[in-house]
Amino acid sequence: MDEIEKKLRWEISAKIEEIFNLRKKNKIFVPGKTRIQYAGGVFDDKEINASVSTLIDGWFGLGPKAEELETALAKYVGARGSILTNSGSSANLLVIASVMSDFFPDHLSPGDEVLTSACAFPTTVNPAVIYNLVPVFLDINPETYNVDVEELERAVSPRSRAVMLAHTLGNPYEMDKLVEFCKAHKLLLIEDNCDALGSEYDGKRTGSFGVLSTQSFYPAHHMTTGEGGAVNYSDLRFERITRSLRDWGRSCWCRGDEKRTLGACDARFNYRIGGKLSDHKYMYNQIGFNFKPTEAQAAMGVEQAKRLPQFFKKREENFSRFLGYAKQWEEYFILPKSLPKAKPSWFSFPLTIRDRACFERSEITVFLEERMIQTRPLFSGNLTKHHAYSKINYRQVGDLENSTRVLHNTFFLGVYPELGNAEIDFMAESINDFLKSKKLI
Repeated sequence: MDEIEKKLRWEISAKIEEIFNLRKKNKIFVPGKTRIQYAGGVFDDKEINASVSTLIDGWFGLGPKAEELETALAKYVGARGSILTNSGSSANLLVIASVMSDFFPDHLSPGDEVLTSACAFPTTVNPAVIYNLVPVFLDINPETYNVDVEELERAVSPRSRAVMLAHTLGNPYEMDKLVEFCKAHKLLLIEDNCDALGSEYDGKRTGSFGVLSTQSFYPAHHMTTGEGGAVNYSDLRFERITRSLRDWGRSCWCRGDEKRTLGACDARFNYRIGGKLSDHKYMYNQIGFNFKPTEAQAAMGVEQAKRLPQFFKKREENFSRFLGYAKQWEEYFILPKSLPKAKPSWFSFPLTIRDRACFERSEITVFLEERMIQTRPLFSGNLTKHHAYSKINYRQVGDLENSTRVLHNTFFLGVYPELGNAEIDFMAESINDFLKSKKLI
């Protein structure tokens, strides 16, 4: 790189930094006028400059930044390794494809059952449906929004082969009992950790308990690369199986920036198809996908990963502050609770309207939205009530009463790191004002 290019790069970097400093300087919160998002990406010039640098370099495929991010993620979560993907949903599809792969000796087969929550985001369940597995839907605890392990005991059958559960809104499952249950019944444990990056159970981070786990880096999640995700693995066999499936199903195990003519195996042209020599880079042993992100996204992710401790701290502070207000509303709302050994990195603050309350969810959410406070339902609520799942092959345990209540009565508010005390206080003040308008307080 010559001196002129170095100077131009520095100027670009400085201007980007100047833009973000200007935004910070001009940022003012006006209650009722400034939109309070439920979530959003928190980044500045460091992330943008890291991405721009890779774009100027002209390398768009995965390279050294991807490897740096995969290493950092695996270390942070406590997994043996991580594999970047283009979304959390793709990551969920990859983990099911991986445990269905013939290269995994204990692989699942069509018709096998996967125990899961009825109150889930669709892409926690969809991969099982796509691969002709049978989801077994279980109800949730109304305070943790997770399935109790006792319910899993009721659900297991001779066809059950795996458990795939999401730590709802970052609230960890009772992982010691869940791991023990899976071992006792010889079930594969897969964690959807997309809403829970940084959450802990008994001092161990979620995403490290299962044979596989997934992350999402969509802007609403705990860190972002714009779009993006990852698969974490504890069994080293998935380094080859899952990476191959992500990369079209090819046999080659070269990383994206491999420069050696003969490849990582040093025998690229010595492999054979039909008895004749072939290029290993274009040999395929699985039916795969193209679920790769870009190097620019990975560069952003490297900078985001450095912020995870401060992100966790701010989410914890915002959640605790709002909970302090929410305790006065327990007559009307079921408040979220975590387990004694759990340390959640909360995605958001859920509120479930009690059946005896004299107002509908739409009334309070419209009231809040009119004050520029974003709300969201807790994803799908009871998935079995949605048209897309009306004709799939599934089994359910019990009447799924709590999941149906979530479908109709639950909404959540933001606690993400961009929010300060003023935003949290205004959200609480607005709920008080709504309850006053109903003459309830």
